[in-house]
Amino acid sequence: MSTSLRKIPADIPQDIKKIRIENSHLTELPRGSFADVSALQYLWLNFNNITVMHLKSLEYLTDLTELRLQGNKLSSIPWTAFQDTQALKILDLKHNRLDVLPEHALRYLPNLTYLDLSSNQLTVISKDVFYNWPVYQRTQQLEKVEAISNAVLALHDNPWICDCRLRGFVQFIKSISPPIILMNSYLTCSSPKFRAGKYFHEVELNTCMKPLVSPLESNVTVLIGLNATLTCLVQASPSPVVWWTYMLKHLRGFNVSTTHISENTVKSELDIPSAHLADEGNYTCTAANFLGNTSATMILKVQAPRMVASSFSSSISEENSYIDVRIAKQTVYGITLEWYTMTENPGETWYTLHFGKYDDTKKDMIYIGPGVNSYSVNDLLPATKYEVCVTLRNQMPQKGQCIVFVTGSDISELEQREKLIHIIIIVCAMVLAVPAGMYACTTETRFNCMEKCANLCRKNRRGQNLKGANKESTFDSLPTGSEEGLCRRDSSEDKRKLKTSEDKEKANKQKPEHRSSADLY
Repeated sequence: MSTSLRKIPADIPQDIKKIRIENSHLTELPRGSFADVSALQYLWLNFNNITVMHLKSLEYLTDLTELRLQGNKLSSIPWTAFQDTQALKILDLKHNRLDVLPEHALRYLPNLTYLDLSSNQLTVISKDVFYNWPVYQRTQQLEKVEAISNAVLALHDNPWICDCRLRGFVQFIKSISPPIILMNSYLTCSSPKFRAGKYFHEVELNTCMKPLVSPLESNVTVLIGLNATLTCLVQASPSPVVWWTYMLKHLRGFNVSTTHISENTVKSELDIPSAHLADEGNYTCTAANFLGNTSATMILKVQAPRMVASSFSSSISEENSYIDVRIAKQTVYGITLEWYTMTENPGETWYTLHFGKYDDTKKDMIYIGPGVNSYSVNDLLPATKYEVCVTLRNQMPQKGQCIVFVTGSDISELEQREKLIHIIIIVCAMVLAVPAGMYACTTETRFNCMEKCANLCRKNRRGQNLKGANKESTFDSLPTGSEEGLCRRDSSEDKRKLKTSEDKEKANKQKPEHRSSADLY
């Protein structure tokens, strides 16, 4: 039946012989799940969500001959549970998550004629799993007293790892013959890569071997500042895991490359760029597989060039130190530095911080006491290139101990927008400050204005000086209250008034008449 059951029902009739619960929500088979149905012969629990099977879940099922658990989520099986089901002939476990098959797995299934372990996660099986199977043992007896029924095995569609660990199982598969029959005899390898996709009968696997590590060179010497490479060769089966250990690993993580030279040989290289004196020491190459691990140690020596005899070189040799400088935080006007060092006496080591503009030959020096590994510098100029170095005591800076950086701009995008807005406001204010009459003169009565300007030019040519003239009679000195005088449309009246003004000036008897804005209209 197909239901939404979440556990085995408790009211199952005692004389029932077949139970079929599929596509349900069962998650486990607890102890004594079928203790009240001891006559049960067929149990089908396919396509549920069973993940746990109790050691005594099949207790009292002495007549059980068929158990099907296809399509569940079992990652392991309590194989000793089959001690209570000696009559079991069919066991279907395909499409689960089984990844281990212990050597005693089939020991309690003496009458099994069908075992399906296909489409699981099995990678390695010992040949002893089947050598301990009573059915196989009977087929190997020299004197076969009685006929033996065929036994079918299904082991395909598993991610087999074809290395030395599978050697015995591959040999067993190749030697199988009736009455034991493989449902699918073309078992294939999933890994390693160079064997992926090959059939079992196509591969020849070697015996397993504990790793054997040998250095290419036990002692390596390199000049300071040059690159160095340490190499170790590893022979092992199956392929080992290789790693390196050295003193400055937490500060200077060097690159490691591993390549396969042959099926059982691996080469591992440790690359050391720009060697420092602090890099001197022992470097250990370790390889491990399931049989154990082996190590080999190499010695690296870093030498200074013979022709160089500066105070800096000698002081570094005495300290045998390494300094790693980095920027922890940077702002527009400041910077925070952090440095890490390896010295012989870290608790007594003083540092000197050389700081200044990049182009300055002389830098400011700041002395920092032991135990401090960070420092902040503020009040820097924006958009300026600086250089900062960290050294031991009064030593001069060396390559690798300095950092060059450029401070940011102090004008943010928001400030730039605000300045632009201020400029626009000023321009608008200047435009609005121009008298409105100027626009009227320009757009509506520009011809009258032009005529008045021409008359003024003619008067200047005659050499006539208007004594005591009012400021309203000139274009530039026109007050804002009399803007209309420039833009009058009645030009004939302007000519008449201009002639009268000239006559009065010749007589010098009276002053020009003053007119307000109201008189013009």
